[in-house]
Amino acid sequence: MLAIVSDTHGTDGHRLEGRTLEAVREADTVVHAGDFTTEAVYDAFAAEANDLVAVHGNNDDPSLVERLPSVATFEREGWRFVVVHGHEHSETSLSMLARQENADVVVVGHSHRPELGELAGRVLVNPGSHADPRQFRPGHAEATTTAERLVVRSRRPGEGVVGEVSRTS
Repeated sequence: MLAIVSDTHGTDGHRLEGRTLEAVREADTVVHAGDFTTEAVYDAFAAEANDLVAVHGNNDDPSLVERLPSVATFEREGWRFVVVHGHEHSETSLSMLARQENADVVVVGHSHRPELGELAGRVLVNPGSHADPRQFRPGHAEATTTAERLVVRSRRPGEGVVGEVSRTS
């Protein structure tokens, strides 16, 4: 399972709780779409995760920007993921990046607005913010993959699964 989070905006800890903390601990890989804010928050995430794929965001300290890429790609069971924070991307540039990276799934943060959808024939995942949702509700996403099927679920504390997207290969 993949746990997908973004926009922690912390100073010294991971700010994880409830199902989001459980998902991070259970996941084979945790995907973070940026804005940890400090290295201490990143390190706290890394301590909880079995494997952490992360990019920097527009609110991350300079030392964290140097430490993390702006774009990350990885594969899981034949499904290719591209991860960006999103502050430098319009829908068009995200679509172009997805094509360039031959991605099946685009993970983006920045807006704090949870969203599951489609972007130029690819799955678009914005997990929202688990710790600083602003005018939205807190959330994260969980993805499961097999060689034949991808399922991404959007989750909110106290509500469980609030959206789902699936694809077959």
